[in-house]
Amino acid sequence: MRMLIPLVLLVISFSTNAQSDLKAELTETIETFLYGASINDPQAHAEFWADGLTYTSSRGTRYGKDSLMQGLQDVEPYDPEQVNTWYGAENIEVKSLTDAVIVNFTLTSATDGTVTDRFYNTGVFVKRDGRWQALNWNATVAKD
Repeated sequence: MRMLIPLVLLVISFSTNAQSDLKAELTETIETFLYGASINDPQAHAEFWADGLTYTSSRGTRYGKDSLMQGLQDVEPYDPEQVNTWYGAENIEVKSLTDAVIVNFTLTSATDGTVTDRFYNTGVFVKRDGRWQALNWNATVAKD
């Protein structure tokens, strides 16, 4: 019994550290993508969205990665110095499943440093080729 308590504490500690590492990894993935989305970088979208994506927009339209990427065809990223609206993430919550991760967060849109819009976003992420990609995405306009 004496050995059981330290073993349980060790397992809990390992689990907590793994969850913290996972959250840090996914936070970096989302923040890197949002920077790319802010400068309208097609490569950021190509890497972030998984093949087989189902994207449900805040306007109620649903489409996949191919449709999303068509809208970025022949687009050059903006010079970051010329960007007025930047996207950010707040209140990131990560829920780990066996082969996927659910991420909930509040997307912010800030113009000239002032947040003008908020959206509640939920993504289902899978790890492919060593990187996390969004396989399912839902965006909802935040009313509060």
